[in-house]
Amino acid sequence: MTDLTTLKYTAEHEWLLIEGDTATVGITDYAADKLGDVVYVDLPAVGSEIEAGKVVGEIESTKSVGELFAPVLGTVLEINDAVVDSPDLVNSSPFGNGWLVKITMSGDLPALLSRDEYVALTAE
Repeated sequence: MTDLTTLKYTAEHEWLLIEGDTATVGITDYAADKLGDVVYVDLPAVGSEIEAGKVVGEIESTKSVGELFAPVLGTVLEINDAVVDSPDLVNSSPFGNGWLVKITMSGDLPALLSRDEYVALTAE
């Protein structure tokens, strides 16, 4: 399992694993729990230019539809086809096999939350 303290978080309930200029992005367990059983995931195309804060995808569950926001500026390097084929991975392994996209980052990294800051945000 991923060490959750090594990840960065957004107020939109996404996590980022930053390795060099690549960010692996997924939604948090908190978001997955609030969504309920995920039944469909729409992700951006590989090679797409994305802008931090803009909607780049959609996650549908039996309860609602959630938007996936780009947490950083960059280019989509890879999408997780396993999640497209088996959306329930978002619920069963949000910090592991349920990752969504990998982004080659460009520009400065925006302000992100630590694990403690994210936990405090979701406790409110």
